This record gives sequence, structure tokens and C-alpha cells, in this order.
Amino acid sequence: MLQLIQGATSRRRSFAIVQPCRPLCGEKICLMKVNTQSVNFNADVKLIDFIEKRLDKLDLFYDKIISSDVYLKLENTSSKENKTVEIKILVPKDKFVVKKQCKTFEEAVDSACSSLERKLVKKKKKPRVYSSIKFL
Repeated sequence: MLQLIQGATSRRRSFAIVQPCRPLCGEKICLMKVNTQSVNFNADVKLIDFIEKRLDKLDLFYDKIISSDVYLKLENTSSKENKTVEIKILVPKDKFVVKKQCKTFEEAVDSACSSLERKLVKKKKKPRVYSSIKFL
């Protein structure tokens, strides 16, 4: 179920991805909010769907993702690699930011998501350290 929330401008789109959770999680519904904002151009619906599907796969690597912000920027340069994607992922007690520049937005999103996958797997494997001070 997707929900489109119109912001102040037509360039900013916000999606809430509601999907059934995996049986091991214990929750009935996982909710990850995907905010997409395009700068200097209007993003196509196909591109937004591609980004949404690619970010949905990140839930397989780390299931506690709260929200994600995607910034699509088209720079006014003469080089072919003028498309920049910046993805910010918010997880409990941490935030991951990846910025990639490529020839196409799809290539940049793929590259950024593969970097995020490595970061999320590293965070999942990292042992949690709880500092508890006992007063006697």
C-alpha cells in the first residue's frame, strides 16, 4: 500500500511503504517512510518506483530502518556524470548518508544502495555495548 503525500511543491514526494513483516520479527506491519526530493528537474514516476523498490530491499539487511530521504540533483555541468543521488537512512541511534554521482540516476541509486547494504550489514554484526553503572 503506497500513500502519496503532496508537499508544498510538486518536486517533493513522500511515500510510506507498508508491508507485512517477516514471521521472525513479531510485528504485524513494518513502516519505512521514503521521502524523495528532486532538485532542478521533475522526477518521473518510473524513477520514483525504481528508488522505492531498491530501498525496500534494504529491509532484508537491517530490519529497523525508520525512514529514508533521497535527494536527486541534476547539476549544470558539461560532463556526462552530472546526476547526483544522496540517500540518508535513519535507524535507531544512527544515521547513514551516501552520496554518489554517475551518468544515470538508476546507476547512482544502485551504487548508493550497495554501499548502504554494506554499512547496514556492518552495523548489524557490530555487538551492542550497553554502559550500565551499578551503584553499591
